[in-house]
Order: sequence, then structure tokens, then C-alpha cells
Amino acid sequence: MERAAVKEVVTDGMKAAFRRYPTGVAVISTVGPDGPVGLTASSVASVSVTPPALSFSVMGTPTARAILAAPSFVVHLLGSKHVDLAHEFSHPDGRRFSSDQGWEALPTGEPILPDALAALRAAPLHVVPVGDSTLVVASVLEVFHGPDDGRLIYHRKQFVTTEGI
Repeated sequence: MERAAVKEVVTDGMKAAFRRYPTGVAVISTVGPDGPVGLTASSVASVSVTPPALSFSVMGTPTARAILAAPSFVVHLLGSKHVDLAHEFSHPDGRRFSSDQGWEALPTGEPILPDALAALRAAPLHVVPVGDSTLVVASVLEVFHGPDDGRLIYHRKQFVTTEGI
């Protein structure tokens, strides 16, 4: 098998493997040059508690570039009531930061969703390009807890609520 064909088989296999692996759902938001920006992410992970740090990866979209250029951003860990919001932020033409979604602004300017399970204001520590993605390791500056209303996961290309877990 040619090298390109082997690479495609591994790429397809990796995609299929991660479709089987449920992950939490987050929205990452910041203020860009033209106002608030945000995107849905399923790659958020805790990196360290001492010092507090998290990681996520983004592709090269205009929203991702604005987040990468920002001095700080907010990572919102979403609960079961945020299915519609997750859908909106996962599509380029989705509604974002509408008044009915409950957004507010922090004193530092970033958009925050007070009813997220948790919102972590963070600043980039390391930005690592990897293929067509960028891995971000960020220092957690502040943590805000919202109501605990169940879980939202991403599994097999769908947002799924899981009550009672």
C-alpha cells in the first residue's frame, strides 16, 4: 500500500475511533477586533491543578484565529440545557451571543455564560501548531460555577444529554 493510502487509512481510523469516544462539550469565547467570537469545542482537558491549566485544540477558522490572538478567553463547560447553544456555536452561520442565550460581559470584556456548569477565564501559556490544528495550553485565571443541571456530551457526531451521571 502506498504511503498516502496508509496515511488515509490511519486518518479515517482515527476519526472513527474518536466518534466512539464521548467527550464533554465547551464553548470558548473572547472578544475579537469585531466583537465577541466563540466556537464549540470537544477537546477541552484539564492539564494541571498546580498551577491551574487546561488545554484545547482549534482548527484554522476565523473564530479560532481570533481566540488564538486574544490575551484571554473563557472556556464554558456546558450542561444539558445548552444543546441548542452548542449547535449554534458549532456552525459558522449559527446564532451567537443573542440576548435569549443569557450572555453577559466580564469586567475584563470577555463574554460569559453565567448558567454554564462552569466558566474558566484563561490566558494562553503555549500555542503549538499541529498539522491543520493548534493546541492551546492555558493558565486558568478565574473560575465561575453555574447551576449543575446534568451533562452534555459529544458522541458519534451528536450532542447528547446524560441526566444523573
